[in-house]
Amino acid sequence: MADRTTGPPRPVPRPPARSLTAAHGTALRLVRDALAHRRAAAFRLTWWTLLSAAPALVSGKALALAVDRGFLMDRPRTAALGLGLFALSTLGGAWAGRQTYPWLAEIVEPLRDRLLRDVVTGTLHRAVAPGAARDDCAAVAVARLTRQVEAVRDALAGQLMLLWQFVLTVAAVVAGTAVLAPAAVPLVAAPLLTALGLFAVLAPATVRRQREAFDAEETLARRTVATVTALRDIVACGAHEHAQREALDAVRDHLRTSRALASVSAVRRLIVALGAHSPLLLVVLAAPGLHARGMTAGEIVGVLAYVLATLEPAIRLLVQGLGASWLRLAVAAERLAEAARRPEPPPAPRSALRPADGSAALSGIVFAYGPEAEPVLDGIDLSLADGDHLVVVGPSGIGKSTLAEVLAGMLPPDRGQAVLGGAPLDRVARHDLAHARVLVPQNPYVFAGTLRENLRYHAPDTPDHVLADALAALGMDALAARLGGVDGPVDPAALSSGERALVALARAYLSDARLVVLDEATRHLDAAAERQVEEAFRRRPGTVVTIAHRMSLARRADRVLLLDGAGACAGTHDTLLAEVPLYADLVGHWGTGAAGADRTGDGLSSPGAASGRSSSRPAADPAP
Repeated sequence: MADRTTGPPRPVPRPPARSLTAAHGTALRLVRDALAHRRAAAFRLTWWTLLSAAPALVSGKALALAVDRGFLMDRPRTAALGLGLFALSTLGGAWAGRQTYPWLAEIVEPLRDRLLRDVVTGTLHRAVAPGAARDDCAAVAVARLTRQVEAVRDALAGQLMLLWQFVLTVAAVVAGTAVLAPAAVPLVAAPLLTALGLFAVLAPATVRRQREAFDAEETLARRTVATVTALRDIVACGAHEHAQREALDAVRDHLRTSRALASVSAVRRLIVALGAHSPLLLVVLAAPGLHARGMTAGEIVGVLAYVLATLEPAIRLLVQGLGASWLRLAVAAERLAEAARRPEPPPAPRSALRPADGSAALSGIVFAYGPEAEPVLDGIDLSLADGDHLVVVGPSGIGKSTLAEVLAGMLPPDRGQAVLGGAPLDRVARHDLAHARVLVPQNPYVFAGTLRENLRYHAPDTPDHVLADALAALGMDALAARLGGVDGPVDPAALSSGERALVALARAYLSDARLVVLDEATRHLDAAAERQVEEAFRRRPGTVVTIAHRMSLARRADRVLLLDGAGACAGTHDTLLAEVPLYADLVGHWGTGAAGADRTGDGLSSPGAASGRSSSRPAADPAP
C-alpha cells in the first residue's frame, strides 16, 4: 500500500539460529505424528520393506553355490540354479519394493496437507496480530509453502522408505558375510563403522549449512517483496541504487549459502568410497590369504557380491539420500513448526461492548508505521451518523487507505479513539467486530469455489431470492450467467479485475454489517458500473465510507472528507470546492484528465485512464 511506505526497504533481520538437538527433536516428532495418524499404512510399509531387504541374505550364498558347485566343478545346471536363485532374489526384492509406494503415499500426502493447513493458519493468525509485519509474513509464507513444505514431504518419504531398508540391508550383508566367510567380516565391518562415524561428525556442519540456506532463501523473499512494494517511493526519493545493492546482496548471500551446502554434499561422497569401496578393495587384496586359509573362490565372490551389489547401494543411500534428506527434514520441520505457531490471542476486552448501529467516530487519531516514522494520520477527527455516506479523497499516498483500516479496526491507532456504533473499538470482541463492519480493499480476495459460496461468505443463510436481488442491483447478472449461475464454479484467475471486484462488493452488500468501508473497491469498474454499485449501496441500510479514485464519487456524496497531510477537512462537495484550494485543484486535475469523458460530471476518471468505456460491464484492466 502506497501510504505505508516512507522510504527504501528496511534491512531484514534473520531469525536466530536454533540448536541441532531442537531441529532433530522437531523432525522426530513430525515422523512420529505422521506414523501415528496412519498406523495401518505404517505397518504395511514396514512389512513390504522387510520383504524387499530379505533377498540380500541369499544373494551372496546363491553366487557362492553357482561358482563352487557349478562353474568350478563343470556343472552348468547347478551354476544356472545358483544364478537363477540370485536373479529371483533380486526380482523379488524389486517387486516387494514396488509394493511399498502406495502405503508410503498413504502416510506422506495427508501429512503434506496438514502442514499446508497449519502453515497457512499460523501465518494468517500472525498477520492479523497487533504489530504484525504482514508483508514479511506473506513473503516468508510463500517461501515456506513453495519450498519447505515440499522439502519435508520429499524428505519424510525418503526417511520412511529408506531407513528400514538401509538398516535391514546392512544387517543382511553382515549376517550373510558372517555365515558365508567369517574371516571377511572385519574387512567389511571396519570401513563401514568408520564411514558411519565420519558421517555423524559431518552431520552438525551439514545441518548448519542447510539452515543457512533456508535463512538466505527467506531473506531473499522478504527483500524482494519489500523492494517491489516500495518501487514508487524508491524511485521518488532516488534510492534505487541503494535498493538494488541490498537486493543483489540478498541474491549473493543466497548463492553463497547454496554453494556452501553443495560443498558439504560433495564431501559426503568420500564417505561412500570409504564405507563401500574400501571393503571391496580390502577383500580383493586379501583374497589370496583368505583362499590360503580355506575360503573358497565362490565364497570370495559371494562376499564381493554382498559388498558391491548390496552394501554399496545401502551406503550411498545413507549418505547421499537418507542422511541429506534427514538433515533437510530436520531444518525444514523446525522452520514449519515456527510458521505454524499461532500467537497468543489478545485478551478479550473487559466488559465487551457490541456496536449498536453503523455510526462511527474518530477522535484525535494519530497513526504512524513505526516508532520513528512520521505520522500518516495526525489528529484526525470524524463523526458519522448511522446511514451516512462519506467519500474520502486526497492526493495519492496521503493516508486514505490507512484511515480506512483504522476506521474498520484493522489498525489500532497510536493515540486517539475509534468508536463504532457507540462502542470503542478496543472494547469490541473480534467476533462482534467482524459482524459489525466489512472492509473491501483495493485488490479483493476471491476464492476458488462456487459463486454462491463466495457471495454468502459473510451471510451463510442468505436465501436465493436475496442473492438474485443483489446480483441485479449490482449489475452482476451477466457475470453470474457466464459462470453458470450462483452454483457455477469460480476460478479467480479466470476473472478480470473488475469481475473480482464485483464479487467482493456483492459479498459485502449481502453481509449484515452496518458499516461498509470501500477502499477504492470500484477502481477496476468503468463509470457506469461504478454508478450502479454506488446506487445499490445507497439503498442498503447502514453507513458507507468510500475511498475515492474518481472525483465523481465526491460530487454525489452526502459528505466529503479531504486528507491533505496536515489534517482533514469535512463538508459537502460544493462547500469544499468553494473554500478549500486543494480540493478545487483535485477536481480540476481530474476533470482535465477526463475531459470529454462525461460532461455531466458523473464519469470522471483518473488522468490517463481509458475514457471510451461506457458499458456497465467491469473493466478487464485497471486504469493507470
